[in-house]
Amino acid sequence: MKVYQTNQIKNISLLGSSGSGKTTLAEAMLYEGGVISRRGDVNSKNTVSDYNRVEHEYGYSVFSSVLFTEWLEKKLNIIDCPGSDDFINGAITSLNVTDTALMVINSTQGVEVGTQNLFRYTDNYNKPVIFVVNQLDHEKANYESTVESLHESFGKKAIIVQYPVNIGPGYDAMVDVLKMKYYKWGPDGGKPEISEIPDSEKEKAEELHNALVEAAAENDENLMELFFDQGTLNEDEMRQGMKKGMIARDLFPIFCVSAAKDMGVRRLMEFLGNIVPFVDEMPKALTTSGAEVTPDVNGPASIFVFKTSIEPHLGEVSYFKVMSGKITEGMDLINVNREAKERLSQLYCVAGSTRQKVSELVAGDIGATVKLKETKTNHTLNIKGCDYIFEPIKYPEPKYRVAIKPANDGDEEKLGEILSRIHEEDPTITVEYSKELKQIIVYGQGEFHLSTMKWRIENNDKLPIEFKNPKIPYRETITKQARADYRHKKQSGGAGQFGEVHMIIEPYDENAPVPTMYKFNGQEFKVNVRDTDEIKLPWGGKLVFHNCIVGGSIDSRFMPAILKGLMEKMEEGPLTGSYARDIRVCVYDGKMHPVDSNEISFKLAGRNAFRTAFKEAAPKILEPVYDVEVRVPADRMGDVMSDLQGRRATIEGMSSEKGFEVIKAKVPLKEMNKYSTSLSSITGGRAFYTMKFAKYDKVPPEVQEQLLAAYEAEQGED
Repeated sequence: MKVYQTNQIKNISLLGSSGSGKTTLAEAMLYEGGVISRRGDVNSKNTVSDYNRVEHEYGYSVFSSVLFTEWLEKKLNIIDCPGSDDFINGAITSLNVTDTALMVINSTQGVEVGTQNLFRYTDNYNKPVIFVVNQLDHEKANYESTVESLHESFGKKAIIVQYPVNIGPGYDAMVDVLKMKYYKWGPDGGKPEISEIPDSEKEKAEELHNALVEAAAENDENLMELFFDQGTLNEDEMRQGMKKGMIARDLFPIFCVSAAKDMGVRRLMEFLGNIVPFVDEMPKALTTSGAEVTPDVNGPASIFVFKTSIEPHLGEVSYFKVMSGKITEGMDLINVNREAKERLSQLYCVAGSTRQKVSELVAGDIGATVKLKETKTNHTLNIKGCDYIFEPIKYPEPKYRVAIKPANDGDEEKLGEILSRIHEEDPTITVEYSKELKQIIVYGQGEFHLSTMKWRIENNDKLPIEFKNPKIPYRETITKQARADYRHKKQSGGAGQFGEVHMIIEPYDENAPVPTMYKFNGQEFKVNVRDTDEIKLPWGGKLVFHNCIVGGSIDSRFMPAILKGLMEKMEEGPLTGSYARDIRVCVYDGKMHPVDSNEISFKLAGRNAFRTAFKEAAPKILEPVYDVEVRVPADRMGDVMSDLQGRRATIEGMSSEKGFEVIKAKVPLKEMNKYSTSLSSITGGRAFYTMKFAKYDKVPPEVQEQLLAAYEAEQGED
């Protein structure tokens, strides 16, 4: 295969909501570029993009697919991304290593919530966007409504470059107002017949052409002067202005295709080859130190691994972008994240399930290699002497969680290995081995996301597993002061055990002064703080431990044992066995025995005194509360609000944004179980949400009573 230079390479993300036809469009682009000899079909399960078993089973994209095609002596690297928000990792990964986004729009649906979501990511990464209106041959296609929804959502920056003629099942023609030509296809699509615009379309075409000329001129002062002088621009001048406008995100061209019939695909690829910016025309990549890295073939060799997958017969495949210099087959590089040497034994250009071996790849290109020993996703590999390290790709917070266990005891280790591999392939699936909950918790982007993972484990890895409702990581704390003492005494022949501890506990407040006096039942207790341990707890909050012993009633060597006893009860709170937090303890008195006192005695005395005081200090259970943001169409606003209020949500704000209503709320984690499924049901899949941990807050009294009763019942069973 030909080695393309940096100024011949364009990297493109293929985005769009589920059902928009991205995979079909990718298939047509590879066919037109000669990379494949026949176009596959999603329903026939023979496309180069969707080649994994789970994708054939469910009929939707689960993984992003790295593809390439060749057109006009240029190489187009394309990453076809899943449309479902549950598999958003594909789009985020792709936008980190590509330079332009093709946003495919289903002409029967117009702008969908998924379109909005994906567009926000293109904005975050400052990428040019081309809108591609697809499925114009569908009986319910509505181009005018689709363009209207684009303008409503993205403003007049969305500018028509092409519009269809006779849309619907007989669709076979369009007008291109950049070239001012009429394109007509035969029943098999492919190469069109290009002619002058018919008289019936001239007036409309001229109007749209003038709007496009003006939009192109607005992005360049020289072009604006030309436009004022001449009243128009030629095609090359329009290309120049459109490219600048796209890079600045001031212009979003609208194209027309019927991907299934291969109509309009060649013209779209021509535009990609001629106008879409090259790698070296986009902002430079930054290292973790903030240094700019130019995609220069003469620079030091450096690659960034953005994706890892396990492929049948190949094993682990590492997909990378060449950030600088050039790499060759057999080259040795240093993994700077692991300080390990790696050899690139083989290099590939990838078209989904098809791979072509290449001898070298240059700055800006995308490729793959196999069998790297230490390298994982987000790692940087450099030639010796180069110190580049690129920022890891950042993914959204998880929105769904489930407890997972193997169906057969003894398969825990195998399950752990599988989950580790799955996380490597999809970083938005994360795993927590929770000592607190005594469960393996898997986090993902939705129920759909994790149910797909379950299918893969059971069918690809042949390991039966079970999903269970995850326990909630509650916390326990106190709301008032309390005092208690406890004497531990044990005599069983020989040396005995003796330790007595008197303590006061109260809620911890970092702004509270050091205590000097407490009062209980009319009796005053003066304390003199001699020493303080302030422990930042791994599960959040603090334990502040004051040694207030005077007169030697407890030897200082026993204080660490008392603290150890307290920590044992902090790790297993007296109410429900959950972690306790935000408590201040003053040990102010006690007794010891010259022979029988030892560390175990004072540990037990301290633990039991703390448990007694805790239950007298108006204890409360705290629950994790999340910031939830829901984007929903206006006609479903009331239903979503009612559902949230039924989940004990506190609504904190509402606003409108680009055709959607935005609800911001704080919701207890307990109430978010299977919310993604409920929201999809309520809105017909037209809404989406994000959630992020906010704080711990007290549960309502009735919920606390339920939790206490459930814990007592559980303890009784044990």
